[in-house]
Amino acid sequence: MLTILGLISYSILLNSAVRVLAFPATKSLGSALEPDPANFVNVTFDNKVFINKGLVAFGLIPANFRESTGDTFGGVGSAIALKRGSWKKLDNGSFSGSFVVQPDRGFNVVNTIDYQARQHIVSFTLSPYYDTTPLSFNDSQKTLSLTYLSTLLYTERQGKRTTGLDALAVRAAERVAFVEDPQEPIANTTFDRISFDSEGLVLNKDGSFWTSDEYGPYVHLLSASGSLIRSIQPPKAILPFHTVPGVANPVLNFTADTDPTTGRSGNQGFEGLTANAENTRLYVLLQSATIQDGGSSKSTSRFTRFLVYDTSIELFPPLLLAEYVVPLPQKSNGNTNAQSEVHFLTDTQFLILARDANGNGGGVGSEKSSFKDVDLFDISQATNIAHSKFDDPANPIAINGTLVPGITPALYQSFVDMIDPTQLARFGLHNGKPIDPTLINSKWESLALAPAEDPKFPEDYFLFSVSDNDFITTDGISGGVPYNAGADEDSQFLVWRVTLPNVAKNSVKKSIGL
Repeated sequence: MLTILGLISYSILLNSAVRVLAFPATKSLGSALEPDPANFVNVTFDNKVFINKGLVAFGLIPANFRESTGDTFGGVGSAIALKRGSWKKLDNGSFSGSFVVQPDRGFNVVNTIDYQARQHIVSFTLSPYYDTTPLSFNDSQKTLSLTYLSTLLYTERQGKRTTGLDALAVRAAERVAFVEDPQEPIANTTFDRISFDSEGLVLNKDGSFWTSDEYGPYVHLLSASGSLIRSIQPPKAILPFHTVPGVANPVLNFTADTDPTTGRSGNQGFEGLTANAENTRLYVLLQSATIQDGGSSKSTSRFTRFLVYDTSIELFPPLLLAEYVVPLPQKSNGNTNAQSEVHFLTDTQFLILARDANGNGGGVGSEKSSFKDVDLFDISQATNIAHSKFDDPANPIAINGTLVPGITPALYQSFVDMIDPTQLARFGLHNGKPIDPTLINSKWESLALAPAEDPKFPEDYFLFSVSDNDFITTDGISGGVPYNAGADEDSQFLVWRVTLPNVAKNSVKKSIGL
């Protein structure tokens, strides 16, 4: 059973002590029982028609809300998952369930802080809105009511707290019981705590869970009580090695503040993490290209790496089965839109969230986003480069933004435009000036799926995404210390309805414990 802080459910308040965000479920906002075809956008992929049926719900948690530890609730869009077994269709046509949401490394707009990694449980009621008539911003929040429930804190070896501090030192590899720990990123030599910048999240059947990290970049397996079980270290080509004057060989250095000589670029680690429905395959996606593959410049960082691990035997370390190249979308100026999440559809097809950094939280002059997409990619014809010369950083997969001969990348297809102005306007939202609570947030970093439970459209699903607000609030607190970030950015939640024709029947249900 989870060791969870704060067992009392908290109603989420919006701007005052009397206005409750957790609105009662209602179908009175609209008369339509099915999505309006006027909202549909179709794409053909793998000879099948995938349909974006439009935005159907919006919700938020206020920027200054505090969770049960007393800290500001924020950053939770870094990763989300549907709590296993929680999804349910209600008699009135609404749906209920719970999100497990995971923040990254705390409020660190200026400097990193000693923030213990954690996850929260947030229950919700989804009342999809299918009409084309725009809702007011306040009414739109009735389509996805949210209630914070609890928090689980993460610990590492010997029950020590994890930290969000920049990883300035390396703990030597060691054997702990029957587990071989790799070299771990730690805060410094006098504060020997593993540094977590948590991003992806996969929930297992037994209550344990995987989380991916930017510092390593590693993938960690934690128990249902939040304690570290094991860590996955990726191939050498992905690890951050720095050339040091006077030292013969490059040195492993996990800092996120500066780019290494080879390996993942600073603060561009394992943003994407997903698993198949059986939890026997774990998929990990690097945010953008490694340094040697072009990651030192946005103009050449397009070709990133996608790893597949066999996790079918619980007592054995995960085995790297495959590694593929995914071509990320580019802006009109040729710069890369880095990815922030990946989600399993089939053994060869996946959703991917790629975006710019503009919007609410992007700062003055960066209010308008030009690209935020949930897209598709397929690895069925891609080259498997695992256990090849490309594991050595001396052999890049791309040079100056051009893929080397002999490597076929994944097939990429645009799908859901997250900033479609018509869809945003239906929920009282906008893109671009002015900066206010109705401005779409800048950082969206999570994906989750649930079945639409519609017998007329059995291939339809709800697609969820949550923003990472970087804990930005004028009324914040972290570790007992108040802070003022100079602005307020709520945690925004968006829901679309989509048709996914290639997804195996009941696989999404199985993946969320139904």
